[in-house]
Amino acid sequence: MSAVLITLTGCATGPTADRRDPLEPFNRGVYKFNDVVDRAVIKPVATAYRDVLPSPIRTGVNNFFNNLQDAWSAVNSALQLKGQAAGNNLVRFGVNTFLGLGGVLDIASEMRVERHTEDFGQTLGHWGVKSGPYLVLPLLGPSTVRDTAALPVDAQGNLVSSINDVPTRNSATALNLLDRRSRLLEASDILDQVALDPYTFTRDAFLQRRQNSVYDGYPPDDDEPMPADNLTK
Repeated sequence: MSAVLITLTGCATGPTADRRDPLEPFNRGVYKFNDVVDRAVIKPVATAYRDVLPSPIRTGVNNFFNNLQDAWSAVNSALQLKGQAAGNNLVRFGVNTFLGLGGVLDIASEMRVERHTEDFGQTLGHWGVKSGPYLVLPLLGPSTVRDTAALPVDAQGNLVSSINDVPTRNSATALNLLDRRSRLLEASDILDQVALDPYTFTRDAFLQRRQNSVYDGYPPDDDEPMPADNLTK
């Protein structure tokens, strides 16, 4: 994969190239593919999901998967030596699992136990691994080289992956992704209306949010992907 990335960087040089996005021509192609699939399949299904299922059921689904994320967030918080965040996430997972019907009810939030969402990409960033170039993944969307490398670890940390029954595991994964997409319907509609270049808007918003997540809202000024010309040296 490294050889492919290095080869593609040659296509994104020039005075208007964004140094964070040396793979822009490749990324724009994947972005267009994702957009076509989303408009043709994913968005209509997500819209039907939102319109058909009552809000309390959708909230319960979202709470359930957030509760599973809290468990993995606790592990990553511990790996980053964030003791309080790890403790909060463990408390959230325990309370919501045992008192909230397996996480369907978010009792911990009512108790004002703060959620700290962490993943392995953030853990790598905490320990100094640079984000690398922006990268758009087929179907998965915006990412970076660092976060893409962390995906297999995050997949193993997802408790859904521990379900032995394959159809059940696949159904749970699809439901999680569908629920996430349904919660972005309004944002995507606004993006279509206000953004002159949705690709650039999405990239800049993702990179800023991701940088803030890694550094808990206080990113250093020099935490940027290396320029495209340095990737080939």
